[in-house]
Amino acid sequence: MANTTVNPSEGYRSKSPLYQQIYQLLRQKILVGQWRPDEMLPSEASLMKQYNVSRATVRQALDELVSDGLIYRRQGRGTFVAPSTAAPGLVRLVGFTEDMLQRGLTPATKLISASLVPASDRLASALQSEEGEPLARIERLRLADGVPIGVEIAFWAHRHCPGILTQDYTTHSLREMLKNKYQIRLTRARQQIQAAAAAAEMAEVLDVVVGFPLLTIERVSYSEVGVPMEFLQLYYRSDRYALHADLRG
Repeated sequence: MANTTVNPSEGYRSKSPLYQQIYQLLRQKILVGQWRPDEMLPSEASLMKQYNVSRATVRQALDELVSDGLIYRRQGRGTFVAPSTAAPGLVRLVGFTEDMLQRGLTPATKLISASLVPASDRLASALQSEEGEPLARIERLRLADGVPIGVEIAFWAHRHCPGILTQDYTTHSLREMLKNKYQIRLTRARQQIQAAAAAAEMAEVLDVVVGFPLLTIERVSYSEVGVPMEFLQLYYRSDRYALHADLRG
């Protein structure tokens, strides 16, 4: 089958591989609730016809969704939406865009800065790097329904992802780019959650008064082989963001 582009009427244009475009389209539909938990997805043949792509492309896209825990397969029956996508929580490691879509909000991102910085002793320890080693630092403002909701500052050892600072992170997912370009998949994380008062600079960016209560998160995310890859600092407005978790006794 010809290596054509995905139908632009679906609302997604990209120069990324076809399977990645299909993956993003299907993922979006799941996250916005077009398909409900345990509902069966269209067949591979239907998806091939809808997007004018090969079976291999469709299967690769579905494999990505299975890997993300968004869908599951039943032999001889089909592919279904995973129940875990019904509500956000602290169990799955999800990105900001997916988190906001699950909450019924429209996410957006503005880049504040992207640069190389030397690893401090603390960052070097967290990322198993040498003190002074170049780290890629990416700071972004996150918005939900057009309102500033938080600031995310990510640190990566540059040796793992050379060229990472040249990418566009306002319209493309950092996690997806890392997976596709550098074959880095974040599979688990450890984080610490605290309350803090907004300092002057952070208050200005988030459009709050100095001293406004923020929810702060420090997270170290690990690759499939257990290597610490990302040190993430999150600063969320307490009036706009809350964490949820299902607990069992």
